[in-house]
Amino acid sequence: MYALVEIKGKQYKVEKGSLIKVDLLNEEAGKTVEFESVLMLSGDKGPKIGQPYVKGAKITATVGGTVKGTKVHVLKFKRRKGYHRSQGHRQKYSFLKVNEITG
Repeated sequence: MYALVEIKGKQYKVEKGSLIKVDLLNEEAGKTVEFESVLMLSGDKGPKIGQPYVKGAKITATVGGTVKGTKVHVLKFKRRKGYHRSQGHRQKYSFLKVNEITG
């Protein structure tokens, strides 16, 4: 059984026991969170597709640690003008371990 779930505006395919990396959540490590924005649910009886969400379906997951992604360099440059700017960014992510898919 797997499900497509929307977390913070992005869609993820999850299965029971899977570990996914999502944008940073404001939850402590070890805390249990529930997501009710399930877009599709696939099981033994075939897929259930929501309009936009499947009614009564939810995902229960445990928050793992947080991690920073790779550094992204942003460079601005205009030739012959002496203009150049450099900026960097590292996105923060949270890990989720899916405990249960109900629906």
